[in-house]
Amino acid sequence: MSNPLKKLAGQTVIYGLGSIMPRIVNYLFSLALTFIFKVPSDLASNTEFYAYISFVNIIFTYGMETAFFNFVSKSDEKDKVYSTALISIFSTTFIFTLLLCLFSQSLANLTDYPMNRGYVIWCALIVATDTIMALPLARMRSNNQAKRFALMRIINLTVYLLVSIFYLVFCKNAYENGETGFLATCYDPNVGVGYAFLAQLVANLFSMLLIAKDFTGFAYVFDKDLWKQMISYAWPLLFLGLAGMVNETFDRIILKYLLPEDIAKTELGIYGACYKIAILMTIFITAFRYAAEPFFFSQVADKNSKKVNALVMKYFVIFCSFLFLVTMMNIDIVKLAIYKDYHSGLGVAPILLLANLFLGVYFNLSIWYKLTGQTRYGAIITIIGAVITLAINFGFIGKYGYMACAWATFAAYGCMMVISYFLGQKHYPVKYNLRSMLFFFFAALAFYMISLTYSSMENIILKVVLNNLFVILFAWLFYKLEFSNLKNIKQHLQS
Repeated sequence: MSNPLKKLAGQTVIYGLGSIMPRIVNYLFSLALTFIFKVPSDLASNTEFYAYISFVNIIFTYGMETAFFNFVSKSDEKDKVYSTALISIFSTTFIFTLLLCLFSQSLANLTDYPMNRGYVIWCALIVATDTIMALPLARMRSNNQAKRFALMRIINLTVYLLVSIFYLVFCKNAYENGETGFLATCYDPNVGVGYAFLAQLVANLFSMLLIAKDFTGFAYVFDKDLWKQMISYAWPLLFLGLAGMVNETFDRIILKYLLPEDIAKTELGIYGACYKIAILMTIFITAFRYAAEPFFFSQVADKNSKKVNALVMKYFVIFCSFLFLVTMMNIDIVKLAIYKDYHSGLGVAPILLLANLFLGVYFNLSIWYKLTGQTRYGAIITIIGAVITLAINFGFIGKYGYMACAWATFAAYGCMMVISYFLGQKHYPVKYNLRSMLFFFFAALAFYMISLTYSSMENIILKVVLNNLFVILFAWLFYKLEFSNLKNIKQHLQS
């Protein structure tokens, strides 16, 4: 028997090249934007509109990507499943995009950016192109074309960076230096950080050209009965996704409306920049999700599938706990990636890192309702999380600002994780090694809490050295307690 955990790890590494590395570079560039736009309020629109994009993306795809994975794994007519899903996505994307463009000025007024109608149009087209590419990319994942998937992501990021740097570095500097040449004429200060949206749109259009062949080579057939089944499976995922976006990004939408006008955009810019400190956790979870979803669906018929799930969960929690510890123990180094005027928001970092750890655990747990077809439970759980998010945000942002947003995310993901665990044990019981997972989680938390006792130490080098001794201690504990188990996974699965 081949080692399924090794296979998942390999897929995660390959998807990492296409997901983790581009996202790391993208996030680093977004942190670099704090040096390009040194006034936090100037970055507020970037933070806010990307939050809108996240919401609209969910509506445009309406769970069809996951439905495709589910149905294509069970069907012998894979092209029919792909074709039916594509026709559905094409049709709705055209309608939704047309509506957004027609009402772009009204939406710009509504978001308090009346002079930036272009932001709305560009973002609508970004979502449209993202949606059209979603199924071909999902098909690559389903067919285990991880390398091609990774290449597409890397190319998309490369184009995005090149266009962004052209406008926001070369053209912006030429304009601000009073030059009159070509570069200076390409920059409009009223667009400002909006050039990042334009760059993403150009990158998406270029990527669409590269995957053009994925829209050909098969007969376009729309199976109405199959479509109804797919929609029936997908619609709870739409509400799940929307509720999930409430938990993930709604705070960045409402923050400016619940704070005094004179500080709202500054607070939003600071929070948006410091939110990205959770980069390592967020990116690892994203790459893991790309690899894990088709992996779990393919393993469902295996007699050892639940053992695999339990092992995946254990090492996932341990690794995420390690990421939390590494990030927080080196926060004095990490913060150098953000312009100093944004440092006042660093208090959200540990809260958001732990919140994202909870989200990752929830994702692992949530496979039970996807495998059993009971996706309505996912919607219910996520809606509960959204209610918690909204209640804390509306109740406490006015008094505590963006710190309330961070704690709302922490509370929502924590509750979702706990609820999903107990429901999963009832409907799809998996014997997780809670003792091991909790030991490493609380070890990381304890080491971090100890480091806070000397956080005011003026000697930064000494403080970082002391902090990383705890990182080494954590790694040593893993070696002593788990390394031998990791080497014997194959025998364990066969037992």
